[in-house]
Amino acid sequence: MRLRICTWNVNSVRLRHEQAARFVREQAPDVLCLQEIKCREGEFPREAFVEMGLPHLKIAGQKGWHGVAIASRLPIEDAQPLDVCREGHARCVGGTVAGVEIHNFYIPAGGDVPDRALNPKFDHKLDFYEKLTAELSRRDPKAPLALVGDLNVAPGEFDVWNHRYMSKIVSHTPVEIEAFRALEASLGFIDVLRAATPEPQKLASWWSYRAADFRASNRGLRLDHILLTPGLREAAWRLGAPGSRVHDDVREWERPSDHAPVTADLVL
Repeated sequence: MRLRICTWNVNSVRLRHEQAARFVREQAPDVLCLQEIKCREGEFPREAFVEMGLPHLKIAGQKGWHGVAIASRLPIEDAQPLDVCREGHARCVGGTVAGVEIHNFYIPAGGDVPDRALNPKFDHKLDFYEKLTAELSRRDPKAPLALVGDLNVAPGEFDVWNHRYMSKIVSHTPVEIEAFRALEASLGFIDVLRAATPEPQKLASWWSYRAADFRASNRGLRLDHILLTPGLREAAWRLGAPGSRVHDDVREWERPSDHAPVTADLVL
């Protein structure tokens, strides 16, 4: 069976559940992982997701901020939690679908100043990465696990519009890249999107609202990721090459999120 996993920072699920329905009609994800839902659990538009064929829900909500959810065509079983947010924010939710353990994260953006001593938000971001890496290091890399979400780091030179400039900006600084690479190394994670579209081709999944035309300004960052354990390598390559892409056309829709969805296909 095919299992299509999608991650999307939707930037308010109540504002954009109709866009989610359109995306589901057009791309048929089996598991839709959302970040920044910006609502409490009781405010989540459940009926809309039932109607779009994703009736199984796991939601971690918060009033007005953050919040993550998993909506699935297939039942979601419990999974060992990976809640490593020291501030107690609703930034992670997990479950097991068709035997694949999926953890959906909205990692802190980190503020504007890339200095742990001067900026508590940046310290929180790195602390989040450190705790998550330590927790994952205790897991079995052969187990089928997908770590997805808005991880708020563009890790590669070709994941930003200008490597030299962005190396001084939060999201692409050396210390953040080091934290991201440590997370990848914890279980030997496969960056399936990069495997499908190798460097030096540039990739982005986020573009600022400040640009009237995001394609013309072309200043995107790849902040949204699907990372797979080695236990899922065969499932990702079963058709000969990984099927993973950024759906940047969604960024052109009316009143879009500043993030585009990213999908990856597994054949189980």
